[in-house]
Amino acid sequence: MDRYQDEEFMKLALKEAKKALLINEIPIGCIIVDENNQIIAKAHNIKYKNHDASAHAEILAIRKAGKKRNDWRLDGCTMYVTVEPCLMCASCILQSRISRLVFGLREEESGGFGSKYDILEKEIFNFDVKKDVLAGESKQLLQGFFKNRRKNQ
Repeated sequence: MDRYQDEEFMKLALKEAKKALLINEIPIGCIIVDENNQIIAKAHNIKYKNHDASAHAEILAIRKAGKKRNDWRLDGCTMYVTVEPCLMCASCILQSRISRLVFGLREEESGGFGSKYDILEKEIFNFDVKKDVLAGESKQLLQGFFKNRRKNQ
C-alpha cells in the first residue's frame, strides 16, 4: 500500500480518536480495512465509559470486524490505529490473523510492536508493521487530552 493511502486511512482513525476525546476518553482511534480497501470496522476507546479495561479501540474494532465477516479470522485486513497497540491489543491483533498494522504515535511506556516490547520478536506469523504515520497528529490529541485532564484535577 502506498504512503498516501495509508495517510488517508489514518485520517479516518484520527476522526475516531476525536470521538473518544468528545466523551473524555483517551483519544485513540482505529479502523480496519479488508483486502479490497473497504472499511469493515471503526472504533475508539471507551474504557472509562464502559468500566472495562479491555475496551481499547483495537479490541472493539476487531470484534466489529469479526461480526461483519462472520469469522474471527481477519486475514488480508489492515488495521490503522493512532497509537501503537499495547501488549493486550498486540496479542489480539495477531490472534485475529490481521495481516498488516499501520500506527501513528509510538508508545514508549507500553507499546507492543517495538517501542517498549516487541511481540514480533519470536512470532511465527507473517506480519507487516508500518510505524509513524501521522504521528504528530496523534501526539497532539494525546497531549491535549492529558494536559486538560491534569488541569481539571
